[in-house]
Amino acid sequence: MIRLILCGLAAGAALCAMPGTIRAQIFVTNAGNGTIGNGTIGEYTTSGATVNPTLVSGLSDPFGLAVSGGNLFVVNADTGTIGEYTTSGATVNPALIKTGLSHPLGIAVSEGNLFVTGGLAGTIGEYTTSGATVNAALVSGLSETNGIAVSGNKLFVTNNFNGTIGEYTTSGATVNPALVSGLIFNPIGIAVSGDKLFVANEAGTIGEYTTSGATVNAALISPLLNGPEGIAVSGDKLFVANIGIDNLGTIGEYTTSGATVNAALVSAGLNGPQGIAVVSASVPDASSTWTLMLLGLTATFGCLKLVLRQPG
Repeated sequence: MIRLILCGLAAGAALCAMPGTIRAQIFVTNAGNGTIGNGTIGEYTTSGATVNPTLVSGLSDPFGLAVSGGNLFVVNADTGTIGEYTTSGATVNPALIKTGLSHPLGIAVSEGNLFVTGGLAGTIGEYTTSGATVNAALVSGLSETNGIAVSGNKLFVTNNFNGTIGEYTTSGATVNPALVSGLIFNPIGIAVSGDKLFVANEAGTIGEYTTSGATVNAALISPLLNGPEGIAVSGDKLFVANIGIDNLGTIGEYTTSGATVNAALVSAGLNGPQGIAVVSASVPDASSTWTLMLLGLTATFGCLKLVLRQPG
């Protein structure tokens, strides 16, 4: 029998970094009282801890927010631009896209393309994530388009003025301009999960509908929330950005079945929260523990004692 004790960086061992994971993150846009250049994007964990309340600053009434890979795409309503930043806060291009619109609002991303709602212009525009215009009026003639969500080749859009949710294809065809109607409480934010749509109504409720237009629960979450604007879904949880009174907003957490987890998951450091996105997938953490891999065995780096028995 051969006894082998390895400590430190043992000769012949393969030393590898086994990345750990970082908790899922919440990114939220803050309007900053609507002042040009005073808007921000804040970052928080899904447990409510503050990572950086001003991860990105100097924005102009930022509203819609979308995440693709390691990048954030944000709609600046005042300037009609879409800026691109990394999820670590670095600026890629503050005016990646100049939409030519006076007040674009919502944004969704799918397969390298960005879909942007034109607000009062009543349009949905399509652009690439590299900034090229595909079709600035992919869909037109709508009624104050606000929130937008994408699922497969379908777009779901909230129309604030006429209280509807419209359905369109990503190629611009109309499926049903009033898939859901009768939303009298100013629908703004929208999120899709499987065959369910979750809609934030500015007057203070979250409604649930199917992607085929059936009402599941028009007041899934109530009584009145504090001005819900943005909504995102992650697993069986809903995260809602509430703009609040005097812009002292909150981020609330609820289950997709309507139960309240924490109505004020985040309640400090916000300044008119509007758009929200959740990165649910784990990402590598470069500072993770080093581990030692030898002969098919893995152990946390330190001292490792192996006993190798010879046959016979």
